[in-house]
Amino acid sequence: MQLRQEQTGDWWEVEALFDLCFAPGREALSSYRLRDGVPPVAELCLVAPSIDNVLGGIGGAIRFWPIRVGGQEALLLGPVAVHPTRQGEGLGALLIQAGLEKAASLGWTRVLLVGDAPYYSRFGFARAEGVQMPPPTNPDRVLVHALSPGAWDGVQGVVTAAT
Repeated sequence: MQLRQEQTGDWWEVEALFDLCFAPGREALSSYRLRDGVPPVAELCLVAPSIDNVLGGIGGAIRFWPIRVGGQEALLLGPVAVHPTRQGEGLGALLIQAGLEKAASLGWTRVLLVGDAPYYSRFGFARAEGVQMPPPTNPDRVLVHALSPGAWDGVQGVVTAAT
């Protein structure tokens, strides 16, 4: 399966995919407040072209955003989505793994996301200790992954938007 970097012209198709895959009002979530006015890390925004041109040709997508945790740089993974007709093919896992590998190759050391631990633990994510997302985030869903050994050691505090 071929992935490519999201292009400027893909933006609305990717947004339509996120709208399709997530509940209405997704922009009201606290993670979206961290993205307001901050561009995603373009090199880490990946898309999987659709084999059958469903939804304009995007079968899956992932984005990463710069954030700060207790003043330290990190990435916020998400959203990640796969078109319903492509789910169960491993496309989501491919997007996540490729994104994490690319982030590490670009020198990023920490990744945070809000999600389900049973799913994301297979990629090395674990519950964050001492990391506070803006409310109303469930702290049990705040997960972190170190792209280099010890990258999260001693990193605690409030998650804020990158400035």
